[in-house]
Amino acid sequence: MGLEQRQLAIGFVPLTDMAPFAVAREKGFFERYGLDVTLNAENSWSQIRDKLALGEIDAAHMLAPMVSASWLEGAFADERFVSALTLNFNGNAITVSNDLFQEMTEADREAMTERPTTARALRKVLSRRLEEGREPLTVGAVFPYSSHNYAMRYWLGAEGLNPDRDVRMIVAPPPLMADHMKSGNVDIFCVGEPWNTVAEYEGVGRTIVRSNEILGDMSEKMLAVRRSWALSNPRTHLALVSSLLEALRWLDARENRNEAAYILSSDEYVGKGVHLLSPALVGRGALPDRRSLVESEDFLTFYRHGANDPRGDDALWFLTQMVRWGQIIAPTDIADVAARAYLPDVYREAAQRLNLGDPTNVDLETKEAARSNGATHQTFIDGRRFNARDPIAYLESFARHNMRIRPHQAG
Repeated sequence: MGLEQRQLAIGFVPLTDMAPFAVAREKGFFERYGLDVTLNAENSWSQIRDKLALGEIDAAHMLAPMVSASWLEGAFADERFVSALTLNFNGNAITVSNDLFQEMTEADREAMTERPTTARALRKVLSRRLEEGREPLTVGAVFPYSSHNYAMRYWLGAEGLNPDRDVRMIVAPPPLMADHMKSGNVDIFCVGEPWNTVAEYEGVGRTIVRSNEILGDMSEKMLAVRRSWALSNPRTHLALVSSLLEALRWLDARENRNEAAYILSSDEYVGKGVHLLSPALVGRGALPDRRSLVESEDFLTFYRHGANDPRGDDALWFLTQMVRWGQIIAPTDIADVAARAYLPDVYREAAQRLNLGDPTNVDLETKEAARSNGATHQTFIDGRRFNARDPIAYLESFARHNMRIRPHQAG
């Protein structure tokens, strides 16, 4: 049988990790599966959310937590989003302004040389600023329901800081984050590439810690569609997942990363020079005087280590953070939300269609057994382990939180 819908409009935000969409288009993977795809650049994640909900686009490059958040009462519009494909692990970093970097170094030079860099020096800076009666620092994240927001909050919370009291949190679109730092509107931000590199290259900031040093291998972006669209277009959805899975496999081959940087440099996609895209993709630096933290083999993982499996454990962890920081205000069965938002069966069908088997190199039965035992792959900066079988106990373990429901009301 043919596809229910051949022509698709897909929205994305100009970031290095939108690469699977650009590659699928330029290398003919969409066409191979009978799809005629238009890629639409959007300025912000709120535009992505609204256009997908309204049906102005059929699918989206989306922040992983947004998919689950769409199932929360009152969070988004009436449409609920689902995902059958994780697009990458990791890919974000925290950058501080040059002035703040200097303050942190003066406050605790040893803390600033440790890897990973904790917020210990920042805590001392904030304490001093409070004593001196200075304005609180302004912290930028790209969207309230984002791994960036939760990574920043987790990093701060691990040192006993409350992100809703000790700093001023604001939201800004990724492409504007470096400009906000240059103009003094933000002192510290968490963003995806190439915008950390842009801030460093333009001499306005210093990247101090990667997201995978804070949260471990956490799902970052996902292919999102409306649940109603997925139900009405199962063959088209499978074709879309299959085409992107081929692009993701192509991207994770190191020999293809240079070409990917050239593809993304087009104004149709990210529109930044190859030298600014290469650090996160290839590990080749843009800075003349030092290496950047984004020049790392594991900064962006597109396919290896089972990166594309829509992992319910990750959805559940994001939901615990929504509870922890007061974004969930009514009793909610977060395990049920996590189960409904992701479609692993569609992913598996696409993987089998491509003769990939299970790309984790672990048979599905073994993997499911590990999950049922509460196993986790995450290594968090504070040494905690997340047991997906007992998210309530996990929530109860946090001394620093702004919960608006009791932990047992999340089950």
